[in-house]
Amino acid sequence: MLRSIGTRYAQDYITRFGFDADKHPPYLTLALGAGSVTPWQHLTAYAVFANGGYKIEPYIVKEIRDDKGNLLGEAKPVTAGNEELRVIDARNAYLMDSMMHDVVRRGTAARAGAILKRTDLAGKTGTTNDYVDAWFCGYQPTLVGVAWIGFDQPKKLGNGETGSAAALPIWISYMDKALKGIPESFMEQPPGLVSINAVDPGAKETTREFVYKEHLPPPEETKPTPVLPPFLGGPAAAP
Repeated sequence: MLRSIGTRYAQDYITRFGFDADKHPPYLTLALGAGSVTPWQHLTAYAVFANGGYKIEPYIVKEIRDDKGNLLGEAKPVTAGNEELRVIDARNAYLMDSMMHDVVRRGTAARAGAILKRTDLAGKTGTTNDYVDAWFCGYQPTLVGVAWIGFDQPKKLGNGETGSAAALPIWISYMDKALKGIPESFMEQPPGLVSINAVDPGAKETTREFVYKEHLPPPEETKPTPVLPPFLGGPAAAP
């Protein structure tokens, strides 16, 4: 896919999510994550998928008050829903959300769903070469969380220290407290998508996939039944 769209296009496209183009050289290794990102940038990027396609800026301090309780300053963040903040199509966000739900349901982050006993979680684990970094970036529609483990001066964490083994438990521990009392919620399917049943010959069950309405395959043409001549078993010729 990266080869089809072009690496220069991809390098420019990722700036929509808050990544720096100069930290992601335009080579095919971009598909493997061969760029440089910060947890803060990942937080911004995954929020785009969580909120349906809008780029919002995270903040650290919500408000500052003096010893008498007087408000001295507060963050006034913009909220998702303003179309001027949209950076990707709502259908793209929904498709990505659907795929990242599978990571938590039965993929490398299945432990999160099992421990937190929630079905509205989505995300992706990440492990860099030689176990230098371990990531889990995930969200529930109202909250995005990023867990990263690594050294200030990059070096190997240790054999087997993957995103699933090292970073995911931190995320689970945080979300267990942050989402307590928060009801489950799911992104509403936007118009323009069609749900189809996909049959995998190697799977025991039918899975559901989504396609853009304008990209639906053409309906199969009904081919007329061939009429065989009498000497091949066809109907008798008229007298």
